[in-house]
Amino acid sequence: MIVLGIETSCDETAAAIVAATPQGPRILSNEVRTQFAEHAPFGGVVPEIAARAHLDHLDAVIERTLSEANVKLAETDGVAAAAGPGLIGGLIVGTMMAKGIAWGTGKPFIAVNHLEGHALTARLTHQVDFPYLLLLVSGGHCQLLVCAGVGRYTRLGTTLDDAAGEAFDKTAKLIGLGYPGGPAIERAARGGEPSRFVLPRPLKGRQGCDFSFSGLKTAVRQITLERGCLSVRDQTDLAASVQLAICDALIDRTANAVAWFRRHHPEGTSLVAAGGVAANGHLRERLAALADAAGLCFVAPSPALCTDNAAMIASRFTRRSSSAPLPCGLRSERLRCRGVERPARPRCRIQIIDEAETKPLNPRPGDHRRIVGAQRR
Repeated sequence: MIVLGIETSCDETAAAIVAATPQGPRILSNEVRTQFAEHAPFGGVVPEIAARAHLDHLDAVIERTLSEANVKLAETDGVAAAAGPGLIGGLIVGTMMAKGIAWGTGKPFIAVNHLEGHALTARLTHQVDFPYLLLLVSGGHCQLLVCAGVGRYTRLGTTLDDAAGEAFDKTAKLIGLGYPGGPAIERAARGGEPSRFVLPRPLKGRQGCDFSFSGLKTAVRQITLERGCLSVRDQTDLAASVQLAICDALIDRTANAVAWFRRHHPEGTSLVAAGGVAANGHLRERLAALADAAGLCFVAPSPALCTDNAAMIASRFTRRSSSAPLPCGLRSERLRCRGVERPARPRCRIQIIDEAETKPLNPRPGDHRRIVGAQRR
């Protein structure tokens, strides 16, 4: 089976060809066009600009992907596209392109949940057995999940407000490091003193596996307002402090999840990190140490496969829950974000089969409202 995958959920225009083999999915080509130049003047992703850039470049990206894999559209067995969550304009561009290809070639089409693509990426590059504990951490999402199988996920915790990737991007903008914020913070932090600025570690030391980063952003904003124009030394030290604070918070909450995972899934052997923030070198080192201390193997895809890519979308097609052949054209199997029977959905969640009880028995006033709000998002 050879599958064309398309990913346009945010600011990467991506296409990939993945082949199903007895050993698992194999990437034949994986093309990604970033939009850093388009969004850098604004310090972040502008949805309308992102959608128009996808529209301008998706054709060429698909052509390069097919050429690199030495595959023709007629030789593919199906088309998959990310249909949510993400920016609605980009999702529409990608899914309509995929549907058009499916219609024109008579190939099956399925819509793929973007988060599920990230959740399964480690199995695209490593031999990771179910169940495994997953830290899914990106610009728009921050979750701890137990992956018991394809389509079988138990959520242990999620962000109550902002994602870790958003905290990186927004604090980088406040410090004056530019866009994209995650790599800019990591570069600047290499020469900085992380203990110089005292920043909060939201929820650190508390029970449960939920995250919170809005207070950290506020603290950085207060520092930049008080100091005015930051020197290069201020920028590097503050970047190091931000990176340490975010990683401390992630490690603290993940440690709680590891303890829960070891109690409830003693057969599990792996801690997996996925999503754009999982490309951060400091975070990977600390997660590896955490996993080793708990007797788990730490697995993370290469940085190129941590960020948004189409290989993870195409590989999801090869791992369909049903082995029955799909009808050709505009039909699909039933997924959380179903095929053309459902439109692209900017807030489509990964399908959760269970919500693990890991929160304190006596939450603080207001916790319930924040948790409900995060679930609605």
